[in-house]
Amino acid sequence: MIVLGTIILYFAVLLLLSRWIERRGRLMSMKDSEENDDGNAAFFSGNRQSPWPLVAFGMIGASISGLTFIGVPGWVMGTDMTYLQMCLGFVVGYIVVAFVLLPLYYQHRLTSIYTYLHHRLGRVSYKTGASFFILSKLLGAAAKFYVVCEILQNCLSDTIELPYALIVVVALLLIWLYTRRGGIRTLVWTDVVQTACLLLALLLILVRVAELLDFSLTEAFSAVWNDAHARIFEWDDFSSKQNFWKQFLSGIFVVIVMTGLDQDMMQKNLTCKDLRSAQKDMCSYGVLFVPINFLFLALGILLLMLYQQLGLDLPAKGDALLAQIVLDGTLGQACLVFFTLGVIASAFSSADSALTALTTCFCIDLLHREKDERTRKQVHLGLLIAFVIVTLVFHWLGSGSVMDLIYTLVSYTYGPLLGLFAFGMFTKRYLREQLVPYVVIASPVICYVIDAAVQAAAGYQFGYEMLMLNGLLTFVGLCWISRSADTAQNRDIDKK
Repeated sequence: MIVLGTIILYFAVLLLLSRWIERRGRLMSMKDSEENDDGNAAFFSGNRQSPWPLVAFGMIGASISGLTFIGVPGWVMGTDMTYLQMCLGFVVGYIVVAFVLLPLYYQHRLTSIYTYLHHRLGRVSYKTGASFFILSKLLGAAAKFYVVCEILQNCLSDTIELPYALIVVVALLLIWLYTRRGGIRTLVWTDVVQTACLLLALLLILVRVAELLDFSLTEAFSAVWNDAHARIFEWDDFSSKQNFWKQFLSGIFVVIVMTGLDQDMMQKNLTCKDLRSAQKDMCSYGVLFVPINFLFLALGILLLMLYQQLGLDLPAKGDALLAQIVLDGTLGQACLVFFTLGVIASAFSSADSALTALTTCFCIDLLHREKDERTRKQVHLGLLIAFVIVTLVFHWLGSGSVMDLIYTLVSYTYGPLLGLFAFGMFTKRYLREQLVPYVVIASPVICYVIDAAVQAAAGYQFGYEMLMLNGLLTFVGLCWISRSADTAQNRDIDKK
């Protein structure tokens, strides 16, 4: 009953906060004598009035997601703390996004970042890039959300038995309620609450696990650092997915595509009033990724010690390492409450922004209805239904490590986006646009064939570096179907 009460209270706070933000926005518009304040402008860009420290703190929760909260501690079971190699790459990736991509987006005052493809390459490339984002974000966000809803179902099982489908529908309806009007302006504020809840839950669970192990915080840190699972760097085995250069370089490119080329992540950064504010926001939360993920991995090592001390069987999947010991009551009722709060906060911070970004991209990039509020509301509801369906499909299919699944999806679906943006930014050539869809579809297919062939022939399995190969193949394919600026200009003159 306490868990159910926590969930209800949390949603009540979010709904009240969204109403307050909506009223505050109206009052500010009246004060500034903006009688024609566009509801869609607030939904899509927050009227570019968000304070950068607020965005930076909220982006921690949005970037971490419920999947990190559940899954990262369990990664130490199979890969030790080598995930930190990728986190170091994340820091470099955030710097690249801050000083290469953000200036580009602010220069054109973009609401949807894929509009850049229209400016630089043309209509077909623009539509193709936006479509790949919608596909990738819908799959990735639903994959994360399905795991979190399973955890919520387990959290509520002692109080009330609810069908999984009902939990998904109710949770997404609540997200729809507090995002349907304010959109990104609401999310900037609700993300702050959600990030605070997530970090509080992480710290309290860490303290509780240390107490059960009879460790002080200093002793807990020392025990983690000296544990066999504390291995961070893998230098020798290049065939391993955990090889340093694979992880580090993949981390850089994962951030470039999952943040810099992702409307979901960039939309909040573009609500800052100017480029300098957005850059400070990006660099601030980018640097924080290393210590926060270190805490998640340290929690995983401490949990392994606790399982051994209590004589408990380890779960079959690493994703269940934290959830299993919390849900069976070993850590106590308080940890169950904060675990539920952390899972909800991290999951909803990710899902609500994904739904808003998908709505933005669909309305602006595919329908070109940026100022049509009625269309925006219809699209928002339609994407909510699609989100429900895809989440239920993932539940029906099941999976192994969901975090691994997410990064695999990213490698195949974001690679073409990486190739498109790289071609636009680093060449001055023009495309035969009718061939662009064939290139961006062929590239992931070729990557899949290469992966299967290399694994069969040499036993080498591609890791997240597949993203770089995918982007490179797309870039090469686009170069192949391109022509120089002079040739394009001459052909246009001939047509006239």
